[in-house]
Amino acid sequence: MEASNITSTLFNNLNFRAQRQNVISSNIANINTPDYKTKDVTFENELKKAQQPILKLAQTNGNHLSSINSNLNVSKPSLIEVQGLEEQNDGNNVNLDAQMSEMSKNKVLFDAVQTAIKKDSSLFRSVIESSAKN
Repeated sequence: MEASNITSTLFNNLNFRAQRQNVISSNIANINTPDYKTKDVTFENELKKAQQPILKLAQTNGNHLSSINSNLNVSKPSLIEVQGLEEQNDGNNVNLDAQMSEMSKNKVLFDAVQTAIKKDSSLFRSVIESSAKN
């Protein structure tokens, strides 16, 4: 049971932030690897597409089309090579300052999503507790 209709979006975003942290860490670990290209994970575009209104199918019988609506909003992050970065003499294009900045930004966003999940579940918990008193 989900606390609200935004819960799955929050958890997807949290998973994306964890994956992005791994990719940034990998970039930093490969800063001295010749010909290594900076990688990034894209998810925001897929998330925006998934949040656009979609045509909902009417389910006239519980046995018909049971999972079709749930599969329409699935979005997956994708790993890409970042283009247009300045390369060093060895072909590596990892910029330590940029990666540390991205890591810092990602951590702030990770913490914000975590806080939103905690608030969402605490509101859900308070509704359950108040309904139990009646």
